[in-house]
Amino acid sequence: MSNSKKAVIFDLDGTLLDTLQDLCDSGNAVLAAHGHPTHSKEDYKTFIGDGMMSLVRAIFPEGHKPETDAECDAMLSEYREAYGRNWTNTTKPFPGIGELLSELERREIPIGVLSNKGHDFTVKCVEEFLSQWKWTAIFGHRDGFEKKPHPSGAIEVAGLMGIAPEDCCYVGDSDVDMFTAKNAGMYAVGVNWGFRSVEELRSAGSDVILEIPGQLLEELGS
Repeated sequence: MSNSKKAVIFDLDGTLLDTLQDLCDSGNAVLAAHGHPTHSKEDYKTFIGDGMMSLVRAIFPEGHKPETDAECDAMLSEYREAYGRNWTNTTKPFPGIGELLSELERREIPIGVLSNKGHDFTVKCVEEFLSQWKWTAIFGHRDGFEKKPHPSGAIEVAGLMGIAPEDCCYVGDSDVDMFTAKNAGMYAVGVNWGFRSVEELRSAGSDVILEIPGQLLEELGS
């Protein structure tokens, strides 16, 4: 990277927090309640990243997927209820995340969260597991706002930081995150500890792939 970056925006699930088991258990509870086969934890890696409604549609078997607005709303409501019971069961920050965030704070580098997870659950997760660090902005998917990979959310966070988009890193674990970074004119940082493959991140245009969280400090420069 030729120029040091001045701010970092993070995806949440698969990047800062390992939420996979709780998301899996919640989706499977909804499927079981309707008499459908459940999925493995590994399967859920491909369902996560494009928001809760997309996850709900993805987990149902062909021929039984919710189609109408009423069906989609009902299944989303059931999923949100299940996740509301499960979201703190096993979720925790990935190893090295706390140390990275502490060093970013020490260097006075602004940090934010931008996720496609529902806004309320995004805020709850950050407050529960990552509250010791000061976040400029914490945004999940909000009604009336475009989801990632649309750049508006990332650009909004950069604006709240007072940092130009081109001076920001966007860090994530999926192609959606890399597309978001590129669409917003940010430095696209992929992580290899998340829910998607390194190959997916590279194909989506990542500028760098982190092996461990602390490697981001090298990318930021001095």
